[in-house]
Amino acid sequence: MATLKLTLYLPMKRLIVFLLLSYVAMSCAFAQLPQPPEVAARSYLLLDLTTGTTLAERNADAPADPASLTKLMTAYLVFAALRDHKLTLEQALPVSVRAWDERKGGASVMFIEPKMTPKVDELLHGMIVQSGNDASVALAEGVAGTVENFVAMMNRQAEAFGLKNTTFKNVTGMTEPGHGSTARDLAVIASQIISDFQEFYPYYSIRQYTFNKIKQDNRNLLLGRDPSVDGMKTGFTDAAGYCLIASAQREFPNLAKGGNGPGNRRLLSVVLGTDSREARASESQKLLNWGFTAWDAIRLFEAGTPIATPEVWKGANRQAKLGVSAPVLVAVPHGEGGKLQTRIERPDPLVAPLAQSQRVGTIRVSTSTGSMVAEVPLVVQEAVPEAGLFGRAWDALRLWIK
Repeated sequence: MATLKLTLYLPMKRLIVFLLLSYVAMSCAFAQLPQPPEVAARSYLLLDLTTGTTLAERNADAPADPASLTKLMTAYLVFAALRDHKLTLEQALPVSVRAWDERKGGASVMFIEPKMTPKVDELLHGMIVQSGNDASVALAEGVAGTVENFVAMMNRQAEAFGLKNTTFKNVTGMTEPGHGSTARDLAVIASQIISDFQEFYPYYSIRQYTFNKIKQDNRNLLLGRDPSVDGMKTGFTDAAGYCLIASAQREFPNLAKGGNGPGNRRLLSVVLGTDSREARASESQKLLNWGFTAWDAIRLFEAGTPIATPEVWKGANRQAKLGVSAPVLVAVPHGEGGKLQTRIERPDPLVAPLAQSQRVGTIRVSTSTGSMVAEVPLVVQEAVPEAGLFGRAWDALRLWIK
């Protein structure tokens, strides 16, 4: 039987790390899961970032040449330098001969030259929109002094993300022995950008950029085809084939707080090793459309809202408010949402003292046929201290009689 991984809904940074490293992963088996479309790629992965669900994957952990998808990690570290005030968008950076030399061999460049001093903002446009290798080198040198120092930073960040199958040898994605990643690891990096740097994410939706009187189009064809697609990055080398990480956000029913009205739902697709620019776009579009239509996203529980109020023994309060520590959103096959059933498992009797956020049981959510959707910790919403001596003695007697 197919298995679907689900997680408790958390702020996206923790959510994605937990999802992909299985720290808080939950197993979910339906009698018949929606089958993904045929995808003409060496490997792929489709994530529902809103619910933390892997909707589909194939060869997601297979070694792959990341090509210019490497620049996602390059960008992440530049964004971090901006956040930490080590750079500013208006800061001018020198162009080294090494950066200028990236124009050789037919690589993608933004056409900077050593006599220029482009601003960080211009270089980010050049690296993200135009996929410029020269811009990537200039930014790396601006952040770390040398490319080698910056590559070391990239590998430390990959380790911090928990990426077990990624090693960087350069900042551009040019094919090099030992330089590699996987669809799953690349999804983590892309998701971290969306999570940690929402103020910089709009760079990935820019469709064209002109520098030095040379206009270049963003190679992500989906930006001009699907208005819900707002990123992220293309890549190509002979070794990698044509690759695309695409992210789309659409309104979806019952995702607003309390399940009242539509909320935004975001999917992320990673497609590696297709045969052409057109193929990487069409296969990514196929996956995104399938994810939005074959699966429903449902908000089950809100943090801070009591789900159960059982009696408490030997407590200063007669009842405990039990619920979840964070909003719980799940992805279920289309049409299954109305059939979900909830069962609470907890110890009985419930005896004080109870600390706030203390786990006292489990909420199990399943379909009408018994297929598990989610298992969520049941926690105390408000602390229940012990009663006084008389109250404890009286409840002890009542428990003995019971």
